[in-house]
Amino acid sequence: QVRLVESGGGSVQAGGSLRLSCAASRYTGNVACMAWFRQAPGKEREGVASIDRFEDTTYADSVKGRFTISHDNAKNTLYLQMDSLKPEDTGMYYCAAAGSRGYCYGFQSSQYSYWGQGTQVTVSS
Repeated sequence: QVRLVESGGGSVQAGGSLRLSCAASRYTGNVACMAWFRQAPGKEREGVASIDRFEDTTYADSVKGRFTISHDNAKNTLYLQMDSLKPEDTGMYYCAAAGSRGYCYGFQSSQYSYWGQGTQVTVSS
């Protein structure tokens, strides 16, 4: 079992930055991948960024060049640096960890066995 706790959300104006953190209850450096998802009101959950155990990253087209995912194995913490934020980035952001050590399938949600409770990000124009 892995417990994930997100933090760092808040309200910012367009063009601003936020850094989300996801603290894991145990070492997650050897899981297949970890990821950030988000869900806006009235919309389906979507993958934002993922990182596998080799530190290869995947980003949604909408955030490429603006968001950066990273993982600090020593601190068992996943980060999402969000720059040049836009109103359409508003939503609840969730951290997720895969339940296996195999191949990382990016944003395929079925591979993620552990989820955090979410942290709200609101971007105003």
